[in-house]
Amino acid sequence: MTDQDKRASLPLDGARILIAGAASLVGSHTADALLETGVKEIILLDNFAFGTPEAIAHLEGNPRVKVVRGDLMRLPDLLVATEGVDGVLHLAAYMTLGFAQTPWQAVDVNIRGVQNMLEACRVNKVRKVVFASSNAVYGYGPGISGALVEQGPFHSAGAPPAAILYGASKIMGEQLCRQYYQKFGLDYVVLRYSTVYGERQHYRAANALYIMETYDRVRRGERPVLPGDGSETKHFVHVSDVARANVAAFQSNATDVAVNVSGPDPITTGELVRLVLEYCKSDLQPEIRPDPPGTVRLTSGGAFHIPHELAKKLLGWEPCVSMREGVARLLAWRERKEVAKPS
Repeated sequence: MTDQDKRASLPLDGARILIAGAASLVGSHTADALLETGVKEIILLDNFAFGTPEAIAHLEGNPRVKVVRGDLMRLPDLLVATEGVDGVLHLAAYMTLGFAQTPWQAVDVNIRGVQNMLEACRVNKVRKVVFASSNAVYGYGPGISGALVEQGPFHSAGAPPAAILYGASKIMGEQLCRQYYQKFGLDYVVLRYSTVYGERQHYRAANALYIMETYDRVRRGERPVLPGDGSETKHFVHVSDVARANVAAFQSNATDVAVNVSGPDPITTGELVRLVLEYCKSDLQPEIRPDPPGTVRLTSGGAFHIPHELAKKLLGWEPCVSMREGVARLLAWRERKEVAKPS
């Protein structure tokens, strides 16, 4: 192990960690996981444009948690927020649907926002950054097949512009991290998440949204809809596994690397619908709506898989939650939430 490798490890006991985009699915679960490690303080940074106070409401009153309203597009906000901070988890970003709806803002936040955060980290001598990327860096479309390994190319033929813009923005974010490492020695780890799902689920990610929409239809007594013939591949990872990966990235000796953070196994759309029907104890039959020739849906995937062996090797991480267990946990949370709503 080199001296650089030793320096890249960030012991969390007594550390101060900032989470950008904290009022979110991944942010709130990672805050929970970090508190268990003995961190001194967690700064939850969010502008609440997409994040919600509800996601972090359970942390209210915790003396080791500080909520800061700040914007990635305002460098002065970030300079103040990162002062005295040991590590930063950068989650804040527009997703694919955001690039379809408001591409101008999405490009700004996903590229200039990352640059602003890295500059604040440089100025305040933050020890390590964990950057949330995506398997979108491999692109979309019919050209993708086999294993999407970390050194793979970017595919764009036939894919929706919003999906390609999102993937390209994550590539830019990764390379900004790499540039700050080469020029200033800022240690970082890139985690390329598959679609994250789980308790405190929002309605913004296209694939995770499909789970929620399917559940909503079945609960209303309506047949679930299969895009295509149900054989499309999906790649999910439960949020508790993602939170563990984030913690492992800080604690590991790894730096200047990008690794996949994916679930135990891929799943087809048809299998996913069956899991929802099984949970709801429903005998409804899916309604098949074949896509027109040449159509590429935001929720589609090809015959590929996303290995996570490199994350195991470098971070000591691998997923634990199966899709069956994860869907059951998500929908049970959704039901508890509905029961708790005031009449």
